[in-house]
Formats: sequence, C-alpha cells, structure tokens
Amino acid sequence: MTTIDAFTQLARGRRTSLVMESDRSVDHDIIDQLCELASWAPSHKRTWPWRFASFTGDGRSRLGTTMATDMADADFGDEAKRIKTQGKYLRAPAVVVVGCEPHPNEMLHLENRDAVAAAIQNLLLGATALGLASFWSTPALTRPPKVLELCGFSPDDRIVGVIYLGWPGGTCPVPERDPVEVVRIEQ
Repeated sequence: MTTIDAFTQLARGRRTSLVMESDRSVDHDIIDQLCELASWAPSHKRTWPWRFASFTGDGRSRLGTTMATDMADADFGDEAKRIKTQGKYLRAPAVVVVGCEPHPNEMLHLENRDAVAAAIQNLLLGATALGLASFWSTPALTRPPKVLELCGFSPDDRIVGVIYLGWPGGTCPVPERDPVEVVRIEQ
C-alpha cells in the first residue's frame, strides 16, 4: 500500500462516535502522544496557539460541574441544560479540552483558530490510527472563566473543542458524502 493509500484509508476511516467502552480507560501516555501529534499542525507565524488539558476519572465530573457553574454565572441555558452538562463529560473515559490563544490582530486570531482546528484533526486522526473512538464537540461557552482556570489556560483563551476519547464499543456507519467540486482556473 502506498503512503497516500494508507493516509486515505486512515482519513476515510475516522468516525465521530460516542459509542465507547465506559469501563476501559485511555492511558495518559496515549493522550500525551495525541496532543504532541496535534502540535505538528501548521501555524502561520509560528504562534503555536493550541492549549490542551486532559480529564480522566473524577476530573471529568469536575469539568462538568465547573462548566455548569460557568453557564449559570453567564445565565446560559436553563437548569435542565446545566444539569445535563454536569454529567456529559462522563460519556467517555477521557476528555481533552483544546483551547486557542487569541491574537489582538483579527487576521492572526482567525489563523490561530484555524491552526487549532488543524491540530484537532491531527489528534482525531492519531486517535483513529491507535484504534480509539473520538468525538469533537463544541462547548456551550467558548470562554468559560472557571473552566479556563481549571484547564490552566489564560483567561483570554478560547475553547475550540472538547474531544471525547475512548475504546470503541461498536461500529459506526459510513456517512454519505456529497461529491467534491473543484473549480479549475487554467488561464
């Protein structure tokens, strides 16, 4: 198999799934390996804007409680949504919060966020290569002050994704994709 064939198989094999074995943990070394792999994403001006915090065990409950507190402080969502948030991070054995360092220049800020999104894709592909299930979620609040503090991030950072990681508890169907259209300009 050629390198591009192997990469194509990996990219096409990646699935978004929360079907995970709840009683099988993800080793910290694996999480560290995935975050290091994520850091190889392109970053214009070499700003390296990504931030990572991993939550396992009771740390996942702490993340949920802290996010629910931030939601209440921001008057975001009703009580039922906040209660649901308290337990939602228990859906996977490991959760990685991925943050982005903002930039005062709007263009560089957008480039930083794009770099973090590329880093997340690296993390997801690495998880797939290791046989893990993964799910990229966006939190209710992208600048929750207490969660940012819990993660060890700067108060100005923004959360780009909450990544759920675990060992697959089943298979996921291959979703239909629209054909890609490429506009070609030759002259």
